[in-house]
Amino acid sequence: MSPTELRDKQYVWHPFTQMQDWVSRPQKVIAAASGIKLIDTEGNEYYDGVSSLWVNLHGHRKAEIDQAIIDQLGKVAHSTLLGLANIPAAELAEQLVAIAPYGLNKVFYSDDGSTAVEVALKMAFQYWQHKGKPGKQKFIALEQAYHGDTVGTVSVGGIDLFHRVFKPLLFTPVHLPAPSCYHCKLSSDPATCGLQCAVRLEQVLAEHHQEIAGLVIEPLVQAAAGMIMSPPGYLAKVRDISRKYDILFIADEVATGFGRTGKMFACEHEAVAPDMMTLSKGITGGYMPLAATLTTDEIYNAFLGDYAAKKTFYHGHSYTGNPLACAAALANLRIFSEEKVIEGLNCRIAAAAAKLKVIARLEHVGDVRQCGLIVGIELMQDRSRKVPYRWEQAVGANVCEQARRRGLIIRPIGDVVIFMPPLGSTVSEIETMLDIIEYAIRKTTETGRMECSSMQPTDL
Repeated sequence: MSPTELRDKQYVWHPFTQMQDWVSRPQKVIAAASGIKLIDTEGNEYYDGVSSLWVNLHGHRKAEIDQAIIDQLGKVAHSTLLGLANIPAAELAEQLVAIAPYGLNKVFYSDDGSTAVEVALKMAFQYWQHKGKPGKQKFIALEQAYHGDTVGTVSVGGIDLFHRVFKPLLFTPVHLPAPSCYHCKLSSDPATCGLQCAVRLEQVLAEHHQEIAGLVIEPLVQAAAGMIMSPPGYLAKVRDISRKYDILFIADEVATGFGRTGKMFACEHEAVAPDMMTLSKGITGGYMPLAATLTTDEIYNAFLGDYAAKKTFYHGHSYTGNPLACAAALANLRIFSEEKVIEGLNCRIAAAAAKLKVIARLEHVGDVRQCGLIVGIELMQDRSRKVPYRWEQAVGANVCEQARRRGLIIRPIGDVVIFMPPLGSTVSEIETMLDIIEYAIRKTTETGRMECSSMQPTDL
């Protein structure tokens, strides 16, 4: 065991990890990275098949982002936004507004996806107080939703395994069915159901809209739910319903933003302009923690007043608008523009789709879901009857372990194998990574023997 691994096991508590298992098994220690590969302390290289938890966009050690951070270090690493402004934060806000859906004209910075959504919840709640509708206090969220791990975001979450232990701490949202055709319980034929999952929203709002402050939704893809993907038209219909009943539409684009779905933001696929949009993960290209909550002039203006009115939004973070992180984000946006990243995604998306058609035919693959370069491969013991594997078999974790042995790092959510490569991956690299995934699924499911994995079925 290396000194680093020993220190890690002695002192570090890892997220979403059963530490008893962690400390009892050998673990990889990442020492370096180059392009889309991670390098461990023994010199072994691995494709970064989940973009270091969905954050890395252009590859590691991207020269333009490295240099932007170095340049900013020569000026100032951090200064507070409480009572002061800074150059990178102001420039980044302007550029985010320029690329965001119509009407999102104000930017409130925070530190990560959870805090960006927490800001949106508190902002929406306070907005209605200022508008003279104090009864609008509840939120609508989707079953299987995941919006973060702060108390407010856990409250609007819907993954029982993650969230049930904290229930006494939480406020209670109105939960609606997730728009998952593969797991649909509302209709025997989701293809002709008329979007019953959205119809449920209208039924709730028709009766209770006076109590509802807002709807929180991950547009197109419920990521931590196992890449559940909504059917075409769902997002636009939900937006129309929210507008009809005067509730705030909060689009959580933390996972789907910055090109992951094939467009800069998932909302663009159905021409949706939300009242609020939360961003993080890819905002700095995977370099530094940063988040933003974008909102409209209507919401911003409701907080304006003289000092005595006490309409201030009393919320903030020590590192809000950190200049280093904002400098990295500005470099990230320049790369999108100069390298025409969005325009170059179609061939990569098509290459992935072609490989996924082969994987979809495997005996124990129940469903393959793809939106841009976001992929979820759901494994089933009996695909024809949708019979899952037993939880303790940890099939998804074993598939990921097999892939790691072949030089690819991916992670499961239960028995859904997640693949979200950096946007900068070449067509050839994407094909190679999916070949490894196909091999790993075959190796794990066709031998009929599950090996002990160093990963866990709850890994994100």
